[in-house]
Amino acid sequence: MEYKLEPLPYDYDSLEPFIDRETMEVHYRGHHKAYNNKLNEVLEGHEELKELPAEKLLKNLNDLPEEIRESVRDFGGGFVNHNFLWSILKKDVEFSGEIAEEIILKFGSYEKFKERFSDTAMKLFGSGWVWLVTNNLGEIEIITTKNQDTPLSEGKIPLITIDMWEHAYYLKHQNKKANYIKDYFNVINWEKVNEIYLDSINK
Repeated sequence: MEYKLEPLPYDYDSLEPFIDRETMEVHYRGHHKAYNNKLNEVLEGHEELKELPAEKLLKNLNDLPEEIRESVRDFGGGFVNHNFLWSILKKDVEFSGEIAEEIILKFGSYEKFKERFSDTAMKLFGSGWVWLVTNNLGEIEIITTKNQDTPLSEGKIPLITIDMWEHAYYLKHQNKKANYIKDYFNVINWEKVNEIYLDSINK
């Protein structure tokens, strides 16, 4: 079996004006596809691993052969992180549901959460991701990962994420990271996030 890119759940221009069509095309057809292809290459000769969901490989990195572990971490992480990102993006979805209640309880208000999340993203040095996750205690928290590392490898469940690699925003926002982060809050699919959250606390 080979890992394959799932079709985007929307058109390339569906997130405009917040994420532009050109960025979506380059991001999905260029960067994401490259991670997909490299993951398949890395797993050549390990056909038994290809039968597993890529998420499971990342949850159990220490169980993988040492000679491919870091490559699976990099390319598998890039493949899985982008799959997740596309799944939680959609315009004009109201901040609501149990996840909204939990965020307000944890951070004081939606605005305070946005401020904390945005500040974390602005302070992330180099390439990486910022996440809202459910941790091992069933609590939500904001964390960062470097490069293509994923919270799955830490036993945490992603709820939302923002890609802070330059390719995610540079065509439209150039070096204005704050504008990119501000726009991101207009394309979070809170209905999907709420589904993931409820699933994460009911396991």
